[in-house]
Amino acid sequence: MADALTPSEPGAQTLLGFDYGHKRIGVAVGQQLTASAIPLTTVPAHDGKPDWSAIAHLIAEWKPDALVVGIPYHMDGSEQDMTRAAQRFCRQLEGRFQLPVHGAEERLSSYVVEAGLSTDGKRTAIDPLSAQVILQDWLQQHPQA
Repeated sequence: MADALTPSEPGAQTLLGFDYGHKRIGVAVGQQLTASAIPLTTVPAHDGKPDWSAIAHLIAEWKPDALVVGIPYHMDGSEQDMTRAAQRFCRQLEGRFQLPVHGAEERLSSYVVEAGLSTDGKRTAIDPLSAQVILQDWLQQHPQA
């Protein structure tokens, strides 16, 4: 199990990662210093409108230096409806919280998570785990300078 991350750990650039959905938004936290991420929670959304107060609470608690949002594409690289919705979510995050927002291409994060879940009949919420995969991939592709 990954070591737990703590808010505002000195010397570590903290990032929040998001797996945007019209009903649920998975959230993970990670640090560039360790290039590690852990799942946090699921934020509800209603008709594509995020619970902004819940997101504001997470940002106040974790004090991230930047945000990472998974941008889904079809397997052939073409855009889909959720691509534009996730890009809009990026712009809204940036406008509301005045933080850098990075889009991370993601095509199979939910599939990877579902494939890795045990089949013992329990159903784990995949949204925060998908956000972890998105953020972990982004951290590994953008190592700290």
